[in-house]
Amino acid sequence: MDKITDFINNQYKALQVSASVADAADLFLDEDYSHFPILDHDVFLGSISKEDTELFSGADAINDHKYNLTRFFVRNNMNWFDVLEEFSKNHSNILPVLDDKNNYLGFYELDDVLHFFNETTFVKEDGGTIVIEKETADFTFSQICQIVESNDAKILGVFISNKSATKTEITLKISQSNFNEIIQTFRRYNYTILSEHQEDAYLADLKDRSDYLNKYLNI
Repeated sequence: MDKITDFINNQYKALQVSASVADAADLFLDEDYSHFPILDHDVFLGSISKEDTELFSGADAINDHKYNLTRFFVRNNMNWFDVLEEFSKNHSNILPVLDDKNNYLGFYELDDVLHFFNETTFVKEDGGTIVIEKETADFTFSQICQIVESNDAKILGVFISNKSATKTEITLKISQSNFNEIIQTFRRYNYTILSEHQEDAYLADLKDRSDYLNKYLNI
């Protein structure tokens, strides 16, 4: 599998701060980028947004508006999940990449990182997904792994998909799609099952009881 740094893009060179706003606007006409990186010689200053090029005069130098540049970036040693998170946090489809000495290396495009994500085991391997929830103070990843593996399954991927002060939501990719025993074990350990599964015998039994009660009440 490729490394995420293999996707660092240098198809377009970063714009110099001495370039005009019109130069940036022309680039945004050619490519559907939300932002684009700006350098002062070799020093990364930030990124100009497409919206700003529509507000500023095209004749202005980018340097005239350098305090409006946004300073988000990622390091070249960050893993793909952290990079994906930065895309979401900054509402951007492009992320400048710097090394640990703040040298500009290029940029990631969102589509490339999503392609990388699609090649990970979490997405590519056969299996199914369960979404569970528990009190934030009470869950542990070791317990979650123990529950899955005690039912002769393997975890292909796991991440915290939502979190509050009291509750934590965890999404699991598991190496099998028949989840009934795993689901019931999670319930015995006081996890709430947020995802729906046809093979969930507990919910099927509740539905049967509800249907029977409705039939009785309608007699």
